Amino acid sequence: MERLTVIGSGTMGHSIALNAAWAGIQVIMYGIDKPDIDRGLSAIESKLKVLCENGLITTLECEETLKRILTSTSLDEAIGTATFIIETIPEDLQLKNNLFLELDRKCHADVILASNTSGLSITKISEGVLNTKRIMITHFWNPAHLIPLVEVFRTTATEDKYFERAIAMLNLMGKKTIEVKKEVPGLIGNRLQFALLREAQYLLEHGIASKEDIDHAVTYSIGRRLSVSGPLMSADMGGLDVFESVSAYLFKDLSNAGYSSGIKHLVDKNNLGCKTGKGYYTWNDDQSLTMNKKREQELIRLLKEDRRQNALTENKKSN
Repeated sequence: MERLTVIGSGTMGHSIALNAAWAGIQVIMYGIDKPDIDRGLSAIESKLKVLCENGLITTLECEETLKRILTSTSLDEAIGTATFIIETIPEDLQLKNNLFLELDRKCHADVILASNTSGLSITKISEGVLNTKRIMITHFWNPAHLIPLVEVFRTTATEDKYFERAIAMLNLMGKKTIEVKKEVPGLIGNRLQFALLREAQYLLEHGIASKEDIDHAVTYSIGRRLSVSGPLMSADMGGLDVFESVSAYLFKDLSNAGYSSGIKHLVDKNNLGCKTGKGYYTWNDDQSLTMNKKREQELIRLLKEDRRQNALTENKKSN
């Protein structure tokens, strides 16, 4: 079993650490200071409580999961015995590059160095690294302990044995891994997500529908369908002749904006969404808590269904 270290105890770091510990893997979670670590542990305990309340984990398993999560504010201590390191530090290229250079110097040649980035180039993140054969991206989705997908990208220098080790560990963590075969900004998931966001922004800016109705158009139609069949399979199921006919006139009318003036306008006014109380919508603490809980409950429901389907598949195989 890999000895995992997660560098970062923020939004992604603590959730990845929880995911690993829940799967039976001992993990060291590194934070910059004690308050940073305390926030991460508090978030983990809160998430475990929700998992327990929803029957995904027992009280005893909660206690055992917590015991598997060690913490450290010393980078040298955190990486000292690691065989697999995932960094989840802020999306700052220089910051990540400095970290990878340091890890490359301090870690044994066989220690996998993975970034959780989806937007930054791993080639640039690892610029100057001497031992590039063990470098890759393992991009988890937030919240990492509930969303199965992990996008894995190997550079041209990444050797097969390190890629295969990464896939094996992620599978042990219960993740659904996909391989990104070429380096592109945003990998796969974020490119699809932001293509939808770009068109939603276009519809809003041109007064074609209200923000509420644009969101409802997704949550009450394609959002439900896409949880079962992705865009390419959906096209097959709907008939490619129909989709070709529609795309012939619709593709050329879709937004091709090179940047989001609508979002930039909001950001310039410090309207950042939930974190500032206003974005597209106006938020208060109760509304934010309600929506986050609603999303969490739906992700838990889907995770339970995944497990039920997996159990049925395994049962069929054994029979």
